[in-house]
Amino acid sequence: MSMAPRTDAQSPAAHVADRHDLIRVHGARVNNLRDVSIEIPKRRLTVFTGVSGSGKSSLVFHTIAAESQRLINETYSAFVQGFMPTLARPEVDVLEGLTTAIIVDQQRMGADPRSTVGTATDANAMLRILFSRLGKPHIGPPSAYAFNVPSVRASGAITVERGAKKTVKATFSRTGGMCVRCEGRGTVSDIDLTQLYDDSKSIAEGAFTIPGWKSDSFWTVRVYAESGLLDPDKPIRKFTKKEMQDFLYREPTKVKVEGVNLTYEGLIPKIQKSMLSKDKEAMQPHIRAFVERAVTFATCPECEGTRLSEGARSSKIKRISIADACAMEIRDLAAWVGGLSEPSVAPLLTSLHQTLESFVEIGLGYLSLDRAAGTLSGGEAQRVKMIRHLGSSLTDTTYVFDEPTAGLHPHDIQRMNDLLLRLRDKGNTVLVVEHKPQTIAIADHVVDLGPGAGTAGGTVCFEGTVEGLRAGGTITGRHLDDRAGLKETVRTPTGMLEIRGATTHNLRNVDVDVPLGVLCVVTGVAGSGKSSLLHGSLPSSAGVVSVDQAPIRGSRRSNPATYTGVLDPIRKAFAKVNGVKPGRFSANSEGACPTCNGAGVIYTDLAMMAGVATTCEDCEGKRYQAAVLEYRLGGRDISEVLAMSVAEAEEFFGAGEAGTPAAHRILKRLDDVGLGYLNLGQPLTTLSGGERQRLKLATHMAEKGGVYVLDEPTAGLHLADVEQLLGLLDRLVDSGKSVLVIEHHQAVMAHADWIIDLGPGAGHDGGHIVFEGTPTDLVAARSTLTGEHLAAYVGS
Repeated sequence: MSMAPRTDAQSPAAHVADRHDLIRVHGARVNNLRDVSIEIPKRRLTVFTGVSGSGKSSLVFHTIAAESQRLINETYSAFVQGFMPTLARPEVDVLEGLTTAIIVDQQRMGADPRSTVGTATDANAMLRILFSRLGKPHIGPPSAYAFNVPSVRASGAITVERGAKKTVKATFSRTGGMCVRCEGRGTVSDIDLTQLYDDSKSIAEGAFTIPGWKSDSFWTVRVYAESGLLDPDKPIRKFTKKEMQDFLYREPTKVKVEGVNLTYEGLIPKIQKSMLSKDKEAMQPHIRAFVERAVTFATCPECEGTRLSEGARSSKIKRISIADACAMEIRDLAAWVGGLSEPSVAPLLTSLHQTLESFVEIGLGYLSLDRAAGTLSGGEAQRVKMIRHLGSSLTDTTYVFDEPTAGLHPHDIQRMNDLLLRLRDKGNTVLVVEHKPQTIAIADHVVDLGPGAGTAGGTVCFEGTVEGLRAGGTITGRHLDDRAGLKETVRTPTGMLEIRGATTHNLRNVDVDVPLGVLCVVTGVAGSGKSSLLHGSLPSSAGVVSVDQAPIRGSRRSNPATYTGVLDPIRKAFAKVNGVKPGRFSANSEGACPTCNGAGVIYTDLAMMAGVATTCEDCEGKRYQAAVLEYRLGGRDISEVLAMSVAEAEEFFGAGEAGTPAAHRILKRLDDVGLGYLNLGQPLTTLSGGERQRLKLATHMAEKGGVYVLDEPTAGLHLADVEQLLGLLDRLVDSGKSVLVIEHHQAVMAHADWIIDLGPGAGHDGGHIVFEGTPTDLVAARSTLTGEHLAAYVGS
């Protein structure tokens, strides 16, 4: 093959198409952004920094990535767009140079109890095909190995309309892999009836003890009291056998309550559908506490927790069933698949092996495919989403990452950095929201937002190189090289919490004494067993208050005032001063503006196009009826109070006519965790990840309990905010609490009184205590990965 020689002696001038090498943003005003205008280089790694709430996510996710996705959706026909999520155009004057955006965020994966790591990726689907082709004995198609597919059998007469109508007998069957006993969940439950109701009371006397079941609720209590099937005035223990059967187990039955058609259903199936069919990890805290009291979850005795039918478990390849394969650590499964050789399924084996190796490469080789997706941390979920992109042949794509180092030990951060650089080097634009100095250091371009959070942020403080950031004088630049020193003196424990023979997940019969009355940090590489030790092995009698990484659930009507409960004492204070009911000051009930129903805006659905939200003209976005705004407390109406910042409201309710001690206590806790800039009425949907976690921490600080367990409280925190967090942890300990922290941040380790280090590796290479002692001893010994990285951090 010959190629025609080039005749031009000089390189040609740059092609006009090569000039579009920037993403241009002009006049961005999403959330707290203040007419932000920047130019981001394409095919480079750009890191966005700034304090939590400074506008990073608003710029990267809600402006650049959102507009890219909206424009892609508009390329489909109107019919197809009708089935897709409708996205509004971000509030920005100009957005140019966008490419296809792939968002890899930290949103938790599906919390359905049947969702696993294998089903959330392509791995389980490929394994099912593999076993349906090579498994002995052969039991059926891929669906026969799926624990989400039940077996179905039917027979009957069907009419065939072909020429003369003819009725023929037909049978139908589908072989599924679902365990009949547990319906593919792997666990079975037994309900403690004493936790559902007090049988000494009648329904009318308030016998139900289920959270949220109020006596005036149509859908719960009243449907039982007024169904006509039960005597609402008879104590439950005096129900006849038939009444008890109807009360607990009756099949769904149509009944009328005050002329409204409702469905009556036995208490046990109703509870099973409403609460037990959901993943326990995804429940609200008070619902989860009730379920843990009322329900005993045990491994299904029929499938032994594998979720699969006996037939699916009996079919094997080289003495390994699909249940065995899914229970293996992924790195071991990758080695097993790599050892299989069968030409008839060679492409499938190659693709499956590549997928499994991607897990290992990204640092998740310690997971198993049967791991419930709802139990993954935010960082693990984000890395699982990355897997499908690692081997992608796509280039000139924009990848958007939200703190990809979250949940990573310092030892693993370099591996994540290498992956980000590899994506960039394939010709992609990589945008990363990040706080860790190790990742900021590899950036080609840095955009620093601030200078503060909330209304004090939303501007670009610096744009340029990492060296320029260090010399730029911004908050991020000044704190980039901060290093916390080791404590000179540590607190003395006031007692010990004994953990003996812990075997949760990968723990290897661990015995450890957790010191009380001090700041104790549990560390180790991702997958070493930290969460298993603190969340899965602490005795229930310890009075533990757990602040984990589960996301805050709330609609656009939810705000810090409703979530923390501070709105209740505020409404009561307004009601007392003005001589009316507290309900009048709720925008979700009596006091709501009738035009917008208390939302403050009116939403107009435009089918396949983005809906439009317009400020309500009647209440001018204040959400309340005009009559409600006539009532005042300390010279302010309720809408003006909700427009206050936490710091302003703390002062307002601290003394004087508006002095409300109950509200002041809650506001003080919000200020203590660094949320003094938040507005009380700001929708939860506009808060960043770091803000949401600190909001949850402030709420839990009110709970009674001597032991606080915090799961990576530095997640989403700027370098400047970590110092404030350490002060908060010190105040908790000095107030007599015991604080146990799962953490990778070296500043928290250096500040600890005691460190428990797990490892030495992840998965079956972890589960051991590799060090117990003070941070100074850990640095001096340098016997573990954590010790080496902490020594390098403090400069020892």
